[in-house]
Amino acid sequence: MSDFTSNFWSVYVTVITVVGIAACLLLLWFSGKAKAMTSNDNTTGHIWDGDLREMNNPLPRWWVWLFVITIVFSAVYLAMYPGLGTSAGKLGWTSLGQHKAEMEKGEKDVAPLYAKFAGMTPEDMSKDPQAMGIGERVFMNNCAQCHGSDARGSKGFPNLTDGDWLHGGTPDKIKETITKGRIGNMPPMAAAVGTPDDVKNVAHYVLSLSGSPHDSLRASLGKAKFGACAACHGMDGKGNQALGAPNLTDDIWLHGYGENAIVAMINNGKVNQMPAQEGKLSESQIQVLTSYVWSLSNGAKVAAK
Repeated sequence: MSDFTSNFWSVYVTVITVVGIAACLLLLWFSGKAKAMTSNDNTTGHIWDGDLREMNNPLPRWWVWLFVITIVFSAVYLAMYPGLGTSAGKLGWTSLGQHKAEMEKGEKDVAPLYAKFAGMTPEDMSKDPQAMGIGERVFMNNCAQCHGSDARGSKGFPNLTDGDWLHGGTPDKIKETITKGRIGNMPPMAAAVGTPDDVKNVAHYVLSLSGSPHDSLRASLGKAKFGACAACHGMDGKGNQALGAPNLTDDIWLHGYGENAIVAMINNGKVNQMPAQEGKLSESQIQVLTSYVWSLSNGAKVAAK
């Protein structure tokens, strides 16, 4: 950790940079002053292939000046821009500052476009082809990596088209999720449930809640042990959106289906994270993206009106 809190690397980079430039200057100076032993015909006496003689000609002037210009440019660059350790340079330029400036310019350029949607409800926006086209592009660039280009998700990544919402599917909740992100935490529950056999019984009871294939005897034995899970999922297994606890009765399995998957979940728990987009996306982008995500599971309902 001390490597990251001391100024060693800053000094190291500065020394290497300065020594490198100084070495180039010395090399140029010595090469201009050094005198090679030559014969009367200006050759060094080295001969290859019988008649290929090495001449002692100086570097072309344009080559020397190009070398000098390169060294001068490097000195000016290091004075103006960061390059000597922690020195910020006379211009105070940073890649982060340039990124922010470009982002602000981009937001300013598209502000008139987003202003059109400022007073629209999610339902109205979902009927606007332009808004949905923008929302789709924002989704593809920022959300499709996890949820898929069709928004149907995959194992560990929720399907956004099926109407099943861990934290609620209202526009306000979707916006909250996009803006602040979510951290889902299912703690290991094996110790609270009981023996490994009890864990299997609970797994079959959970399967029975959604009408999935299960062992009815094990399910009946696991019902009493399910009380350890009821604090989050409820005694009826319908979940709790305030906690992000999944509904276990709808036959939608985010992290895998079947006895083995449920047993593994009870034994090991699971932590899942939806990263916050606040700071990455503008308020206007989040608004349009919210409407687009909402429309994925409500589009048919809106179209029917």
